[in-house]
Amino acid sequence: MGKKTLNPECRPEFSVNPLRVEFSRPEVERDFQLHHVTRSQASLRLTLSFCSFFYLAFALTDVAALGYGRLALLLFVARMLVAITAMLGLQVIRDQPESVAALWLAASAAEIVGMATFMLIVWFRPYEIPWHAMSLCIMLIVVYLFIPNRLLITKIIALITTAAFIVIAVSVGNLTASDALTMSMLLLLANSFGIVAARRYQRLWRDEYRVLMDFKGLSVRDHLTGCYNRRHLHDTLLPMEIARAQRHKLWLTLVVCDVDHFKLINDTYGHQAGDIVLRNISSMLQTITRQHVDSVVRYGGEEFLLTLSQTDLDGALSVAERLRAAIAGNPTVDAAGRSIATTASFGVLAVNFSVAGKNVTDESLIAAADALLYEAKKSGRNNIQCSEWPDESAGQGLSSRPLSIYDSAASDMSFANGDSAQSESRPGSDG
Repeated sequence: MGKKTLNPECRPEFSVNPLRVEFSRPEVERDFQLHHVTRSQASLRLTLSFCSFFYLAFALTDVAALGYGRLALLLFVARMLVAITAMLGLQVIRDQPESVAALWLAASAAEIVGMATFMLIVWFRPYEIPWHAMSLCIMLIVVYLFIPNRLLITKIIALITTAAFIVIAVSVGNLTASDALTMSMLLLLANSFGIVAARRYQRLWRDEYRVLMDFKGLSVRDHLTGCYNRRHLHDTLLPMEIARAQRHKLWLTLVVCDVDHFKLINDTYGHQAGDIVLRNISSMLQTITRQHVDSVVRYGGEEFLLTLSQTDLDGALSVAERLRAAIAGNPTVDAAGRSIATTASFGVLAVNFSVAGKNVTDESLIAAADALLYEAKKSGRNNIQCSEWPDESAGQGLSSRPLSIYDSAASDMSFANGDSAQSESRPGSDG
């Protein structure tokens, strides 16, 4: 196993699409947007409030240019529409504070209505094209840099607005050919700088997020094996799994795995060889379980704990036997080329939260699974002991239910060594 690195570019899940400047994986981009949604909403509130105020304040220039009349009133109504759109957008994000889609909707609506109103102003005030062009450049910078939206949507709105402005300016602005060309080039330059700055801004935000996730990963993972650590299990992982299983009445299974005679391995081959054994076993545990669904935790020195979501006892026994057989059938080769035969014992505890009640705690589940592991050790090691959590509605206690023992040596189940369980459908699994 190579040295770990903090370089986020080495992690493919954090690769960025060069055209959209978004994370290539939708789930990573979604998590990124949710992580920044509060800051994005604050930025949108400030920008829309500021822009709405000045849109209304500049109604004075309509009166100065057009006098008190129908056209000035029409433009004032249009400016009011911009302010109303902005306020409605702010209300939407206030009502849906965790919704990234609502944020983008509010931003896009404000941009579209604001730019359309500006085109109306240009149409009715055609003798001030140079001033309008300057105003549009400022608006483009605001759209690219200060209104949080998807860059692709922002570019479409900005470029369509620029093209519409050039068409209107050429049509009604009485510009010479050189003036029209110069104005067009300056507006395209403003768009180019806006796009470059926005891309840099989006990349920097995502680079910051990637480094943050790297440090977070280091804080929740075991440095030797790459599995989750015990603190993360107790603080976040297991309480979250229990809450989800209780909410949706699902199965949840804990599998405790302990390497047999690990002290003897350390004493015989050395601690560095023991570390290689742990890395090899953790790799098998993570390969055979389902990625992004199940979790593997290094619970102690040579003890691992697995959480199998939406998996009943039969499905968990299938996984446990695959793991037991894989560990027993794949000796570890240390740095000196020595083959180290290894076995492991397993305690499997399955909980059906449709009948288990709401008083189940992570401590009680781990204690029960650990007791099953102890039974496996007493039974000669390299075997699996299992039990189901009792039906509390029937008044059963865990101690009143006979222990179900799974004799892996006598089982007629047949499993292929090293096959991944990521794509299999587990018996009894919900969803």
